[in-house]
Amino acid sequence: MLHPTALISPTAQLASDVQVGPYAVIEANVMLGPGCVVGPFVHLTGHTTLGARNRIHAGAVIGDTPQDLKYKGEPTRLVIGDDNIIREHATIHCSTKADAATTIGSHCFIMGNAHIGHDVQVRDHAIICNGVAIAGYAVIGERAFLSANSLVHQFCRVGKLALLQGGAAVSKDVPPFSIATGINSICGLNTIGLRRGGFTAEQRTELKRLYHLLFLSGKLRADALAEAEGIATGPAAKLFCEFVAASTRGVCGHLSDRQQEE
Repeated sequence: MLHPTALISPTAQLASDVQVGPYAVIEANVMLGPGCVVGPFVHLTGHTTLGARNRIHAGAVIGDTPQDLKYKGEPTRLVIGDDNIIREHATIHCSTKADAATTIGSHCFIMGNAHIGHDVQVRDHAIICNGVAIAGYAVIGERAFLSANSLVHQFCRVGKLALLQGGAAVSKDVPPFSIATGINSICGLNTIGLRRGGFTAEQRTELKRLYHLLFLSGKLRADALAEAEGIATGPAAKLFCEFVAASTRGVCGHLSDRQQEE
């Protein structure tokens, strides 16, 4: 059903069963796949493509131009997968350049007032809570959980199954399976997320050994990584080490006892 007060461009492409609520605006170059539901006062703009069964709640603005001074008005893109929930007043911006795209995977939950900036990549099953702000070019890993009001600096990577505690702020990379807290700090592994994700006790033990080696042993990062190559046998452990080794911004460090007291 298309509400009679909705403004839909004649060149927008909507699957036959798309539902559009009152006063929604869907501009040209928007494509909506089957089963999508667009709530009241939603604004869909830009070269924006949404897959199947996405639900967009009231007041969300999807596909607007990037907040980037380099942007010169060229047509840029936003690509969203399937089965995502985008709650009230969330904002997701298109990329800065025409040969790139902001991308949201499938089965993500983006809560109210969250902001996802230009050129960000959000992988499948990520959960982005209320008030989260993700700056340009950041990469949010599969099944990452960003708690309310957490902040991710531009170009940062948040690894698979990482968890950012409420109000955490990171300008360095957050390793997979870890918990970020405060400013640029991690405080251990996301053990609950690992259990829920089906990781075995052996896999969790291997990750704990690697975490201790890389972040608590006092060894130089390069030396610890070299030693870790002989320990990391499973795919999760290898992913953990490869992520740390590939960092160009630096990786969040373990929260010190003094920081915990403060």
